[in-house]
Formats: sequence, structure tokens, C-alpha cells
Amino acid sequence: MTPEIFVDVLNDALYMVILMVSVIILPSLAIGLVVAVFQAATSINEQTLSFLPRLIVTLLALMYGGHWMTQTLMDYTTGLFLSIPTVVS
Repeated sequence: MTPEIFVDVLNDALYMVILMVSVIILPSLAIGLVVAVFQAATSINEQTLSFLPRLIVTLLALMYGGHWMTQTLMDYTTGLFLSIPTVVS
């Protein structure tokens, strides 16, 4: 395995990690920002008010994006396994 191939495989793996994490994190981040603005505007300092909406949005993102995430990860893994003969030789 040449260093160029290793870097390409590592680049694809890091891209896949960033893609999978961003599907879950970005909706939660947006809801957290909305709740923080609401808390600042109303001077409510309740910690559970910011936790519960983020938890619900994260679970919804996992429910709706789970199939796509699983399919994308399976496609990546299949492609990785199929590229083994070209990488090794």
C-alpha cells in the first residue's frame, strides 16, 4: 500500500465521519440556538428547557436520517472491501 492510497482511504473515512456526525449535530445545534435566543429574550435560565428540545430533535434526526446513514455507510464499506485487491497489489 502506497502512502497516496492510504491518504485517499483516510480522507474518505474522515469525510464519511464528518457527514454522519453533521446529520445529527446540525439540527440539534440550530434548535439549541433558537432556544438560547428565546431564553435570553425572556430571561428564563432553566437548564432542562434547552436540553429537552435538543434531545427530541436529535432523536428525530436519527429516526429520519438513520436509513440514509446506514445505506451510505454500507455503500462505503462495500466499496472499501471491493477495493482491497487493487490496494494490496
